[in-house]
Amino acid sequence: MIKKIPFSKKNILDSDLTIVNKILKSGWLTHGKYTEKFEKNFSKFTESKFAVTVSSCTAGLHLICLAIGLKAGDEVLVPNLTHTATDHAATYTGAKVKFVDINLYDGNLNVADLLKKINSKTKAIITVHLTGISAELDKILSICKKKKIFLIEDCAHSLGTKFKPKHVGNFGIAGSFSFYPTKQITTGEGGMVITNNKQIFKKIKMLKAFGIDKDINERKVPGLYDVKKLGYNYRMTDFQSALGLEQLKRYKKEILIRKKNALLYCKYLKDIRGVKFNEYIDSCSYFIFPIFLKKKFRDKLIKIFKEKKVGFSVHYAKVIDEMTYYKKNNTKNKNSKIYATENISLPVHSDIKQNDIVNISKLIKEVLNEN
Repeated sequence: MIKKIPFSKKNILDSDLTIVNKILKSGWLTHGKYTEKFEKNFSKFTESKFAVTVSSCTAGLHLICLAIGLKAGDEVLVPNLTHTATDHAATYTGAKVKFVDINLYDGNLNVADLLKKINSKTKAIITVHLTGISAELDKILSICKKKKIFLIEDCAHSLGTKFKPKHVGNFGIAGSFSFYPTKQITTGEGGMVITNNKQIFKKIKMLKAFGIDKDINERKVPGLYDVKKLGYNYRMTDFQSALGLEQLKRYKKEILIRKKNALLYCKYLKDIRGVKFNEYIDSCSYFIFPIFLKKKFRDKLIKIFKEKKVGFSVHYAKVIDEMTYYKKNNTKNKNSKIYATENISLPVHSDIKQNDIVNISKLIKEVLNEN
């Protein structure tokens, strides 16, 4: 009998909730000290010069697109397999997105197809470090520098992921992270943008707060400020920041457990015929552990996981250019479609035990032996 295994686990302690409760009772819910602390600690963790909290990773990506001046007539290259937030962020600015195929089976931008899609209108590339595996940043960055194209990093899955040996998000003009409930750390909804460009940092900080030119603590007269840009309300509350800050303090230990669990999956799945997965990658933060099965077997496994109450997800079941809104941009990217029909995401969080991984692996083997 397999016990219920959740897909994700919130690493929230009673001590975290005590701090949140204290902030709620104080009445000072925004513009507080915990937001500043969270930003400083996140900047230190990722070794970036600047970090700014936002209301979501999507908001962060949108702000980066605005900060680099994306507009109607510009084109942005994005992976054909990602969360729709990636392409929405660019589309909000009036720019047109073009879809690039991915690699099998790491799920990241395919460099050869990327080169085919670049033209004189290409203003930016948004790369996604899917499932916590870094994209080929050296190759992509080289292309961007040669073609004078902005690189934006969607780091929604990749807190703790590194590439030779810097933290992702530090290679492009900026990177945006997600604190959605299933992510490695959570603030409910929320995100963080990192950058090493002071001008971009200042633009994002202003645009996320209505375009107001002065923070509340910079105003000599309360309520006296100017609006110099059309901005948005993309701020994070102080109690959310406190929640994220406390989890971030423990996150290095969390990554070690995730990596250990990934190694266990590699060990128990390696001799099962019919299942594909990426070999262990030490620089990966393991948001999830993706495996790949032929569609008929994946559908059976999904049914069994539901019956046995084993948490799972699919990242993602439908490519972006098949979504109704984006169908006019259909590209028929082959790898993206294979990935979408074969992938299933296994839980890898710190509450997963070795016996859970053994049992999950047995279920996979049973499904593949049914023929």
